[in-house]
Amino acid sequence: FFLEAHKGASCTRPTRETRDRETSGRRHHAEEQAETSYTLRYTSSNVIPEILRPSQALNPKALHPTPSAMSSSGGIRVAGGVAKKAGKGAEKAAYQGIQFLKSYGQHILKNPMIVNSIVEKGGVKATDVVLEIGPGTGNLTMRLLETAKKVIAVEFDPRMVLELQRRVQGTPHAHNLSIISGDFLKVELPYFDVCIANVPYQISSPLIFKLLAHRPQFRAATLMFQREFAMRLCVPAGDPLYCRLSVNTQLLARTTHLLKVGKNNFRPPPKVDSSVVRIEPRPINTVPVNFKEWDGLVRLCFGRKNKTLGGIFRTKTVMELIETNFKTYRALQINNGKGVAAAGAG
Repeated sequence: FFLEAHKGASCTRPTRETRDRETSGRRHHAEEQAETSYTLRYTSSNVIPEILRPSQALNPKALHPTPSAMSSSGGIRVAGGVAKKAGKGAEKAAYQGIQFLKSYGQHILKNPMIVNSIVEKGGVKATDVVLEIGPGTGNLTMRLLETAKKVIAVEFDPRMVLELQRRVQGTPHAHNLSIISGDFLKVELPYFDVCIANVPYQISSPLIFKLLAHRPQFRAATLMFQREFAMRLCVPAGDPLYCRLSVNTQLLARTTHLLKVGKNNFRPPPKVDSSVVRIEPRPINTVPVNFKEWDGLVRLCFGRKNKTLGGIFRTKTVMELIETNFKTYRALQINNGKGVAAAGAG
């Protein structure tokens, strides 16, 4: 009975030709839909819809710029012009729209813990007039205004002067800040009790000797320098870092290393670490030498590191220089200092 019932049924299977026709129909339908579709292409400046052919949409070169699509300035050619690439350090070096200039030694101290430590170790009193060199955006200045009676800031960059004025404006300490706009090495310094500064590294050496030559003498200076420069100020005689700078600075002042500051505490970070040094000028009457003559002697002694003092003073150039200076000195001292004319008459 079961076999008889299925004899009349049509049990047909799809042939290979039927399957090929169905597959071809589905592929043709997909291509028709793809003809009406479009793809969004993104540029570096705006999102611009653009109709692409299906062959282009499947081509990765259509979605990524090729060298020919790049302009000579390094930007990507897009609708409306060329999208320029920003400098590598432009975003990191900018702060509130201000571009820091490494040529000016502008490395802003951003760590508030380091700022507080510098002010505390500087021994600032409520009655002190503080001199700050290179205040920058005012991170250290604002802390000094909270502690000292008055702050005198010397700033070379006019942009930083405006930023400092804007930051202090409207605060209770605005009237306690005096800004001198100009080059520290050229301006005339007013009276001050303490100097605290994150020093621009390019003027470290002349800055120290200008401070030590200032009269009346200040109580102390707490300054931040490059690590190696700071260590040269503090090392004792016999150390490999001991040099002309060490001799002259320690002749005129007592130097003490206070703390090391890592380069990541600055914006933008410098290439080397820094250190904070305390400098206390010695009383004038305890330095019984003519500093210019002394510096000339030290310059000769440290002129060639690999030579002994005997070897340096036996060279022909140094011997001629010493002879000329001695003759000039004798001419000025003869006949109770009456001068060269009296020496010639004798």
